[in-house]
Amino acid sequence: MVDQFDVIEAGPSGRRRWIGVVVVVAVLAVPVIGLIASRDPEPLLPTQPTPEPIRSLTRIDSPPNVLQVPPRAAKGGDEVIEVVFPHGVRAEVRYPAELELAEMGSRPFQGVWIDGSYRQLVAPYGGEVEITRGGQPIRHYASNVTLWPRQAGSGSSGQVLLFAFEKWRMAMYDRAQGLAFEQRLAVARRLKGTVTKGGYLVLSADGTVRLAEPGETAQGDPVGPQLWFGGGASEMIALVPTPECAKKARVPNVIDGRGRPAESVCRGDVLVAVTGPGRFRQMAIEGIRVTVKGRASQ
Repeated sequence: MVDQFDVIEAGPSGRRRWIGVVVVVAVLAVPVIGLIASRDPEPLLPTQPTPEPIRSLTRIDSPPNVLQVPPRAAKGGDEVIEVVFPHGVRAEVRYPAELELAEMGSRPFQGVWIDGSYRQLVAPYGGEVEITRGGQPIRHYASNVTLWPRQAGSGSSGQVLLFAFEKWRMAMYDRAQGLAFEQRLAVARRLKGTVTKGGYLVLSADGTVRLAEPGETAQGDPVGPQLWFGGGASEMIALVPTPECAKKARVPNVIDGRGRPAESVCRGDVLVAVTGPGRFRQMAIEGIRVTVKGRASQ
């Protein structure tokens, strides 16, 4: 007996089977078509509103966390910018225009001691989104200080205190064995920041919170006030105020710990440390000059 589904097979006697199937389909199609034709047309559905974008896919704005100041031209193809270090000291930086130091932009760094425990205060290169990821903080310690979860892939680092000083966002990365609640509360209340007319951040602290001084080190790394130019995966220059620089200077880990060649030179009591391609390092080491001017006016 031939099974009805054998019609899908192809072969020498397939033609007769196909004719039979066509006739059956035609007979069945007539009542179906009549049924469809007799029905009333479906009413048009109202236009559906466009769904809102999913929050997790919505673009999060994060302003650049660097300061770009307009340079002034100098003789010999150089440019000059006025800078202010986080401890409030002004300086004039002269450099070859080809180095484009002003375009790189600067951001502050400052080591902080909280009741004897050392922590770094860093301006995240990509802004606050590096810390927040568009989420919500764990808690607020002050109107401008929030606590955020530990960063994925951050090694021994713990939770993060995020400080907002006007446009600046400064991150204090805790360690695996974090600061006590009282210590976090103290640094949130006693660490202050003001912004100069030129846009530079100047920090101050009191009580059990102390800012590391120029030339001070922690585990061999300079932790006093610094200005960092560039960063991320690109070239980077650090200006590090260091009393008796020629004798006591140390290259900061942010420069020589990046797995790329690094060089440094003292310009008076300021260390110039640089990493990047050879031509870039040469221009920075040979061409940057730093002249300290005194305290900045707020």
